[in-house]
Amino acid sequence: MSEPNAGVIQVILAELRDTNKEKRRTAVMKLGMLGGDEALRALIRTLDNEYEDLIVRGRAAMMLGKVGDARAVQPLIRALDAPGYQTPLYAVESLGLLGDSRAVESLIFVAENSRDRLQEAAKLALDRLGYTEEDETELQPEL
Repeated sequence: MSEPNAGVIQVILAELRDTNKEKRRTAVMKLGMLGGDEALRALIRTLDNEYEDLIVRGRAAMMLGKVGDARAVQPLIRALDAPGYQTPLYAVESLGLLGDSRAVESLIFVAENSRDRLQEAAKLALDRLGYTEEDETELQPEL
């Protein structure tokens, strides 16, 4: 994938710094669709910003999965503990899309300690990573 036009990225990054949360919500989606290194870094910064609007952070998590860069794995794992519902849910889904085995342990924890849609998303992400419940029994020490 080629790098997007630098001028376009700069305009979107300015929108991401706007005080209007609707503009920031839209900017995150635009960055995810454009992709590229600068967009990836901006999405990670947004996801890591604990003072950011929860919907903006959730959308950043979602778009990191669409960008498809493994550099997003650790920030997405950290986002599993984010407040609210949307950010952890989209982080789980994105980790499944990225297909990186570093996420397995964290996804197992979410699958075992969550309910409803978040638990189902974690199980689906583990399936996408090729993890099965049989794998878990192999990881447990014998008594």
